[in-house]
Amino acid sequence: MRARSAVAGLLLTVLAAGSARAALSPGARAPDFRARATLGGKEFDASLAAMLRKGPVVVYFYPAAFTAGCTVEAHDFADAMPQFDRLGAQVLGVSEDGIAKLDRFSVSACQSRFPVAADADGSIARAYDATLPVVRGYASRTSYAIAPDGTILAAYSAMDPDGHVSRMLDAVKLWASKTAHLGQG
Repeated sequence: MRARSAVAGLLLTVLAAGSARAALSPGARAPDFRARATLGGKEFDASLAAMLRKGPVVVYFYPAAFTAGCTVEAHDFADAMPQFDRLGAQVLGVSEDGIAKLDRFSVSACQSRFPVAADADGSIARAYDATLPVVRGYASRTSYAIAPDGTILAAYSAMDPDGHVSRMLDAVKLWASKTAHLGQG
């Protein structure tokens, strides 16, 4: 286990130097999914379709709970939740960690402000083209803002956690301003 963590950490460090564009482009249809999730250590079954019925959703993929960059990113999303809430948007983090580990991560790093989901077999990350090409079992750091109709509003992929929250927040703000202007918001 320790060797896997060390190798993954080294590879994540190497990969963090560059950034890549997310493969699912704005305007594309977001793949629907269901997964076991946890909020504040309380488990439930999450469904993207159900979440979208309530408004826009930010789905962000991260490599592994309790690693430095992933903890920073979770804290950043937690700090921004009041802004997402005002826009009627939900946030869901997704990793290939087991649900027991995510129960703890949802309380500590996510501060019980948004749920995280277990993608145990990596199928959700693959559907969103959010996998690390070199390291199996880890998602790439990729974020998507998704409109209630299921279309992708924005996508951003970079191993550096900085920028994910602001880009997703900007995308949701732009969507909200357009729908308000059209009388749909």
